[in-house]
Amino acid sequence: MADSLAELTARGVSIWLDDLSRERLVSGSLADLVARDHVVGVTTNPTIFAKAISGGDAYNAQMSDLAARGVEAAEALRALTTFDVRAACDVLRPVYDASDGVDGRVSIEVDPQLAHNTEATIAEARALWWLVDRPNLFIKIPAARQGLPAIAACLADGISVNVTLIFSLSRYEAVMNAFLDGMEAALQAGRDVSALASVASFFVSRLDTEVDARLDKIGTAEAAGLRGQAALANARLAYQRYEQVLALPRWTALEAAGARPQRPLWASTSTKDPAYSDTRYVVDLVAPGVVNTMPEATLRAVADHGQVPPDSVREHYQHAQQVLQRLQRLGIDYDDVVQRLEDDGVAAFEASWDRLREQLATTLRATDRGAGHGR
Repeated sequence: MADSLAELTARGVSIWLDDLSRERLVSGSLADLVARDHVVGVTTNPTIFAKAISGGDAYNAQMSDLAARGVEAAEALRALTTFDVRAACDVLRPVYDASDGVDGRVSIEVDPQLAHNTEATIAEARALWWLVDRPNLFIKIPAARQGLPAIAACLADGISVNVTLIFSLSRYEAVMNAFLDGMEAALQAGRDVSALASVASFFVSRLDTEVDARLDKIGTAEAAGLRGQAALANARLAYQRYEQVLALPRWTALEAAGARPQRPLWASTSTKDPAYSDTRYVVDLVAPGVVNTMPEATLRAVADHGQVPPDSVREHYQHAQQVLQRLQRLGIDYDDVVQRLEDDGVAAFEASWDRLREQLATTLRATDRGAGHGR
């Protein structure tokens, strides 16, 4: 039987898990995925942590300690999440070492409420880098306009960065430019740029969800024929822009100094529409030097029935451009779509963080009262 995950790896796609919890760490589930299923990295976000922390008893002991110390909810949230990420970094450390720092990475996101505050984002990134204290960490910074200077500043400080919530091609170009700025500044400061790394998380399936809804409102046969094409077209054109950056003199100078490229990372790769294949945002985005971060259900689907081609990106640039042009002619405003998705993405993570912070405050008070009754 073909090992589709091994084939994906052989094509140059790094498989990362888009999930983390204390239960995965304690049970050995993450270690098993690394050992048996070609998983070489982990991404997290506020929604993932909200689900993990509210979903079981694995955090009770640490919560009890935090309550006994009178820790506020915001600090408790960082203590819980950095504990998990530090432990995951340790699980992935052999991969990091074996790949010479290319993979074996674990991401943790800055507080999403800071997405539109450059200085606060930089300060938070520095704090998280210090708290986790592992070389295979990525600090996730949203690609909002205010995040772009933070990306460059963090790289210049020697902090490896995962740029998240990228939806538009123009924003992706700005992100890659911020990466080049940061790496050049790091090099000028005398840093070892070969130890720095970055990925740019380009969100995929959410674009189809938004565009398909607009196409359905148009209701024509031409609109129906374009359903499910926007996301793949957008991602493929993003990879084309990545290749263009690799040809720039700015990049070749950095590469000569030992720098590594900012790899494209396909995020939001679970299929939202049941009419579509549950592997489409993996097998239709195969290209060398990319990361695909997927929830376990998608990973299992690829392992079970994914048909992995040699390359499903680079031969489709012309068609991808035609798709976006046809959408524009139908009245689908690309700029409006991607801005709405960015705004909604930041808002959704903020809401998850807020709910979790409120829940932790309640739990800490209850835990402290319970401990007091036992004294």
